[in-house]
Parts: sequence; structure tokens; C-alpha cells
Amino acid sequence: MLVVTRYRVPREEAVTFRDQARSALQALAGQPGWKGGQLGRATDDPSLWVLSSQWRDVGSYRRALSSYDVKLHAIPLLSRAIDEPTAFELVSTLDADGGVVDVGDSRAADADEVGLGSAAAPVVPTDLDAGAGPEPAGGDDGRDAGDGR
Repeated sequence: MLVVTRYRVPREEAVTFRDQARSALQALAGQPGWKGGQLGRATDDPSLWVLSSQWRDVGSYRRALSSYDVKLHAIPLLSRAIDEPTAFELVSTLDADGGVVDVGDSRAADADEVGLGSAAAPVVPTDLDAGAGPEPAGGDDGRDAGDGR
């Protein structure tokens, strides 16, 4: 799980922001499932900052946000982030030796059509699987169309 939050920070607030972000990273780093994090600033726009962190899984990240220490030191900073999606599922990574690791994808192909309270199927391909996608309307429901069973 990769979490990326971006911030617009006026120059006169840069030092204070940096210190708050370091404190937020320290609070997050103390939580189970933490894998690492970074704070960066755009080289061509010093008012644009990024805070990124990696987590074992989405549950670890969500539980971390419930921690008292994180609520105290990180949430005030995170609430200043630019309003955009921040949580990303890792699909592939490249290690330092150049080896590609396909992490896989767990987002179901029908994730945008199936919601809370409606069942999908016993096995649903991910949206990155070859030919993945929701079944067309009137698809095979496991019954023989000829005899109505």
C-alpha cells in the first residue's frame, strides 16, 4: 500500500511544515504495518511538498490513522493535503538489483458496479487480468437456459 499526500505550502511556512511533517512521519512509523516513508519538496516549485508512506496493507494504514499518537501528530498535517486520491495499491515494484516484483492486484474487475449489500461472484478476476471485466447483462448465471433450471 502506497500513500501519497501533496501539499501547497507558502514559503514563509516551509520550516514549520517540514517540522510538522517529520513529527507526522515519526508517529506513523511507530504503527504496525509501517514499511517506510519520505518527505519531499518539488525542485521546480518550492511550495509543493509530498509526504509518502508505504504500508503492509490497507488495513494497517487505516488502523494507524486510529492511533492516538497519529491523531495528535499526523492528522492535523494530513488534513491540509490537496484534495485528491491518496491511497494506492502497489501492482509492480522494481528492486535495487533491477528485479521486477509483480505484487498483484486485488481490485475486483466489477468493483465499480458491485457495492455494499450486493454480491459479486465466488471468484472475480481483478481489473488488470487479461479479458477482465464485468459479465455482460444476461451473462451465464449457472443455469441451463433451455429448461429453466
